[in-house]
Amino acid sequence: MTQPFDAAQDLKDAPRTGGRQRPKDAATLILTRKGAKGAEVLMGRRAPGHVFMASKWVFPGGKVERSDAFAAFATDLSPADAGRLAREVTRSRGRALALAAVRETFEETGLLLAEPAPVASVAGGWREFRAVGALPDLAALSYVARAITPPGRTRRFDARFFMADASALLHPEPTAGSGELDEIAWLPLDEARAQDLPAITRFVLGEIAERLDAPNRPLPFVRMVRGQHVVEHQD
Repeated sequence: MTQPFDAAQDLKDAPRTGGRQRPKDAATLILTRKGAKGAEVLMGRRAPGHVFMASKWVFPGGKVERSDAFAAFATDLSPADAGRLAREVTRSRGRALALAAVRETFEETGLLLAEPAPVASVAGGWREFRAVGALPDLAALSYVARAITPPGRTRRFDARFFMADASALLHPEPTAGSGELDEIAWLPLDEARAQDLPAITRFVLGEIAERLDAPNRPLPFVRMVRGQHVVEHQD
């Protein structure tokens, strides 16, 4: 069974500051593969200097950028995943979220969830991705979780979590990436659980472990309602 969301730990991860911010759309990618000890996930440790989740182990991800709304792609989201996202945002915004997950993973780890394509020169956040000769493979993604950072934090995100198998990567091992993560590693699930994780990352990690055996599980949505953390499950 997936562990309950740890609300007390979530408050420790990012204490309230009293400010009021609207959550910004963000996307995260959980890459999985079969290892010698069973399933492994790709995780990175955030550099100590970050004001948000410093030194915590996380999945690659970040906020949606303007260029994500217009970026080219090799394959589109599956009808089922596009439909789930369309309950929350427009079809184009849902695709932008998926593209952001792919782009941020490339920026932070050097890994390309993509198909080979002619080298292209484009402006904006996709410049380096297209320069290596690749286009995003959105069909490889599954939309698996959503979480909104509680109010009063230094950073607030409406984050969508996507999952993909490493077999869809153009190459299997990460590079140094942008430096936002000071360590990147494929971790067996048990080792991943033993790291210093934000509460939401630990919750989603448990969800991933369950989803590897039951891909059609209802999608969890974590948010705060009237001062209490709530986890809703959506088909």
